Amino acid sequence: MYLHTLVADLPQAERAALVQATELRSYRRNETVLAADEWTDCIYCVAGGLLRVVAHGSTSDDVTTEFIRQDDFFFGSSFSEDRYQVAQSLVAALPSSVYLIPVSEMRRLCAAHPEISLKLLEMAMKRLSAMRGQLRRISSLPSEDLVGRVLHQLSQLAPSTSGGYDKRITQAVIASYAGLSREVVNKAMRNMEDRGLVRRDEHGLHVSADFAATDFEPLPPEIGSTGSTGQTGAMPEPDPRAD
Repeated sequence: MYLHTLVADLPQAERAALVQATELRSYRRNETVLAADEWTDCIYCVAGGLLRVVAHGSTSDDVTTEFIRQDDFFFGSSFSEDRYQVAQSLVAALPSSVYLIPVSEMRRLCAAHPEISLKLLEMAMKRLSAMRGQLRRISSLPSEDLVGRVLHQLSQLAPSTSGGYDKRITQAVIASYAGLSREVVNKAMRNMEDRGLVRRDEHGLHVSADFAATDFEPLPPEIGSTGSTGQTGAMPEPDPRAD
């Protein structure tokens, strides 16, 4: 059973009401969860997999601005209304299970339990800090160093079963996040593989521990872990569709 730490301390009756209001959906890799300019009345909690936020340029390729990892949320800039319009697309980077929680329900919980508002604010601030860090790396690092740090970040965001990161994360996605061309990413990864800094197996791509010397900071356990350690869950365990 799935239980997000955000609601773990709620009374049983309120958790049950949240379950009744929440919908679980599964998405295939590269499937659009939300299209740019679409209106929605839900916030999106990733129960399994990985989503990416995609900005669409009129004269350039699409850009991945951030990743939404397991146990993190995607929501609008304000809870003042029960619905909001998204400026960017939300796309499944891996097969993903996502809980759609009505904004109205989350607003009710925030009003009744201010600590939930503070936790959501903390999550939003950490994501904003991560985005600023990535922009700083893009503007200051040589391409191979930048690719190495993105690979290390992916090992935190989308870990494979044997370490490293899930091999279904494509070079095109890496390029869109690093602000580089796919050809530059391919060349950098081949160079790193030739030098033993990157290796592949059937489960994923493994990166050198040297890449951990980075200004990327993994999210804390309450945001970046499953939160289902032995507790009775409020929501059914997700079952992502196969890619």
